[in-house]
Amino acid sequence: MSSVRQPAVAGVFYPAEPGELRAQVDQLLTQRPQATVPNLRALIAPHAGYRFSGAIAASGYNCIPVAGPLRVLLLGPTHRVAIRGVADPAVAAFATPLGEVPLDAEIMAAVRELPAVVPAPRVHAQEHSLEVHLPFLQRLAAKAEVPLTVAPLAVSEVTPALAAQVISRALAAVPDALVLVSSDLSHYLDYAQARLRDAQTIERMLRCEAQLLPGDACGVRPVNGLLHHAAASGWQAELVAAANSGDTSYGDHDRVVGYASLTFTAPRPDSMTQQGDAE
Repeated sequence: MSSVRQPAVAGVFYPAEPGELRAQVDQLLTQRPQATVPNLRALIAPHAGYRFSGAIAASGYNCIPVAGPLRVLLLGPTHRVAIRGVADPAVAAFATPLGEVPLDAEIMAAVRELPAVVPAPRVHAQEHSLEVHLPFLQRLAAKAEVPLTVAPLAVSEVTPALAAQVISRALAAVPDALVLVSSDLSHYLDYAQARLRDAQTIERMLRCEAQLLPGDACGVRPVNGLLHHAAASGWQAELVAAANSGDTSYGDHDRVVGYASLTFTAPRPDSMTQQGDAE
């Protein structure tokens, strides 16, 4: 396998010129709070154009402790081509203006054992939900001087249990992998309605309730899969940042899109022992 998936939304969702892209991502990361999260297992982050959701995404990325190879299971929704199952890009790497990101061979081999994961490069060809995260990951890895590999999967028509199975299989193969789920929140409500609905959705995410509806989040299928897995694993969710397009200088208040970054952490073994003793 030697093919490379070329960028589809460079120059639209983010800058196409490498120097400009590098500077914009670094600026977004620098302007948001720096607060790495111990025992971080998963992150939900938005995937709109950087001028709209880049600051919220950067808030989530600044929670990632990068101390060794950055290996990421990247799950996002399908906006253009839907299939029954989970789309494997069937390529060797994804490219951005900052260079190529190789696929993680170990994670991909593990998830490809699942019948729901099918080779479907056409699903990935114009899909932006995974691509927009790569420059952030590339800059984090470059600054930490560690290698970066990703397992990018487009999650289409599957149940929360099936999406969770993909996560479980990936983490069984690579326990220290980071799960990154790409999703925006509500779409095209007015500002007040969006703030209310998104707040309700975030509360359900914090409780790891895997029954979100398509109107709650465009990445509802991978999000529900993560929430299903998190609930079963005892992970704790925490909100990092939230806003909507109406909060930017580019958006109006009549039709907005919501964004949030949330972290999911596993309990530390010592805290689990202490809790068990107390009970």
